[in-house]
Amino acid sequence: MKNFKKSIYVLFVVFLIIGLLTGVVSAEEKIIKIGTLFPLTGPAATGGQRGKAAVETAVEVINNIHPECKVPLANQSGILDGYKIVLVHADHQGKPDIGKSEAERLFNQEKVYAIIGAYNSSVSKPASFVAETQKKLFMCGGSSSAELTERGFKYFFRTAPTDKTESIEFVEVLNWLNENKNAGIKTIGLIYENSEFGKHAANEGILAVEKAGFEVVADVTFAPGATNLNSEVQTLKAKNPDAVFGACIGGDYSLWVRTMKQMNWLPKICLNYCSGYQDPIIAQQLGDDANYFMGTTGYSPEFAELMPEVNAVEEIYKTKIVPSIPFDSDSIQEAVAMFVLAQAIEKAGTLDTDTVRDVLYANEWESPLSFGGKVAFGEGGQNIKATSLKTQMINGAYIRAFPHEFATQEIIFPIVPWDKR
Repeated sequence: MKNFKKSIYVLFVVFLIIGLLTGVVSAEEKIIKIGTLFPLTGPAATGGQRGKAAVETAVEVINNIHPECKVPLANQSGILDGYKIVLVHADHQGKPDIGKSEAERLFNQEKVYAIIGAYNSSVSKPASFVAETQKKLFMCGGSSSAELTERGFKYFFRTAPTDKTESIEFVEVLNWLNENKNAGIKTIGLIYENSEFGKHAANEGILAVEKAGFEVVADVTFAPGATNLNSEVQTLKAKNPDAVFGACIGGDYSLWVRTMKQMNWLPKICLNYCSGYQDPIIAQQLGDDANYFMGTTGYSPEFAELMPEVNAVEEIYKTKIVPSIPFDSDSIQEAVAMFVLAQAIEKAGTLDTDTVRDVLYANEWESPLSFGGKVAFGEGGQNIKATSLKTQMINGAYIRAFPHEFATQEIIFPIVPWDKR
């Protein structure tokens, strides 16, 4: 018995020493687990990987002192007197059912405090429903479906503009061209993926253009991850609309553009929602074929003089993504979501979810990574300060084109035909 007690004592001393050396024996571990939910594989993987890297970048700045970064929380180490954020990543592959099950896993098994994601609106919808039923926070960066913030949810927050806002802005561009360039734009076509994002973008587009007196002559849908868009583009070509609104993500966007080139057809102008147009990798892959298309852009390196605080944070971001590329319009919104959530926790002084939710609603947040510099949430969790510029792709750069107080170059109209480039 004496030897047994001696053995137990020796083991205790050994484990105590090991614990002291490794830091295992300590006070309560001060960490906040945050889940990320992005398409890390599948047709939208490049966008998802950049979203993941953007959240990692924000956490790097929040957890450590970064005086070179002129953003909130950069001059302190962690939040709530030393709490550090630990990320738990999940891959939804662009599939709503997987997104829902991964959200359940993150909350129930990983015990994350909140989720940031999910890039695809079709995944954000069921995943955020999981959060709402569990009364957990869901911070949405890039998903643009207006319906997401029209459900009356109390724990859902989105930082980016919606496709409703973008549709109205697209109409403003068309009206300006008609009034100032005698553009003669009368008819509209739409092409969009058959998903939450695509369908709601198209619905908002139709409402906006019909209210403005334009005629919709083509309403074309396709399956995400398509391998062939010949019939869809042929339908557009046959209807020959003056303008086309596009809602195509990732590789679907490049396939659409290349199919139009193959058929030697273009509308007078093409305006794209938060889609493949915004993806700098897709733009690089398309090369000169990407030129003269237009769309909404919340950030690109061409905005540097308007958003100088981005630069230092972007340098950290470039170390977390391969190949080393700058923020794009979607990824930067995921960083914004993380920064705003961390600010709210810090201001609340507690991790009580309902208190943090109320603080998110009650305050206007400094957000140097947002165009306009502010974030404030209205009914349904939509950022009422969200805005973007209309840009035109020219020689690999997102040229600021509209509105005119921010434009660096007038819109090149109509799109230069394929056989004249």
